[in-house]
Amino acid sequence: MQMSTSLLSLRSVSKIYGTSLRHAVLEAVHLELSIGEFVTIMGPSGSGKSTLLNVVAGLDTPDSGSVTFAGQDLAKLSDDARSDLRLREIGFVFQAFNLFPAFTVEENVSWPLEFLNLGKREVRSRVGRILNEVGLREAIHSRRPAELSGGEQQRVALARALATSPRLLLADEPTGNLDSKTGQAVLDLLRALNAERGLTIAMVTHNAFAATYGHRTVEMIDGKIIREVRAALQTPQGERSVSAVI
Repeated sequence: MQMSTSLLSLRSVSKIYGTSLRHAVLEAVHLELSIGEFVTIMGPSGSGKSTLLNVVAGLDTPDSGSVTFAGQDLAKLSDDARSDLRLREIGFVFQAFNLFPAFTVEENVSWPLEFLNLGKREVRSRVGRILNEVGLREAIHSRRPAELSGGEQQRVALARALATSPRLLLADEPTGNLDSKTGQAVLDLLRALNAERGLTIAMVTHNAFAATYGHRTVEMIDGKIIREVRAALQTPQGERSVSAVI
């Protein structure tokens, strides 16, 4: 029997805000993410991109439709079970970094591990490995976010997202606060994590260049997915180009 490669499945998902003036932020959205896939999500402000990520993570509950993660229907999980799933299976990276300003780099990255009841030696070892993986030298591990560049802060945020070894990374405009060169370095890192770890990534972006890093791009307008564009194979230079509209 062939095993499913699907990690995430959204079926006819709709999300409506308001009572008298009802507004559909998501409308009958269908989306599948396969294990190891890198999907980028594009669209104008207000198109429902961030709400889609919140629904995927179980932070928002759809008004209709279903969200299934690794075979589990999120609607059938308790609040505690959804929280545990987010902790262990889903990592988050945001445009604004969202680091704890009073914590050092190491403390920021180790924070989610405090909920896994790991020993101090294991936490220290895991944090060191992850910080090395995202390219942060040991000299800055004891610094606080205000002492870091924007690119370094985003790498810390990425390391924290990876600390619990999630299967899915949700990235909401991860290069939005970075200059083009630093942003490309972060995108290169995400692509390497996808290729080397097999990490599944869903990344919201308004940047057409950033979108080419995905295996396919989902385009949204007014809460609807209007089309999907699949990227061509990578060139020897590591560049991607758009091929077919699906």
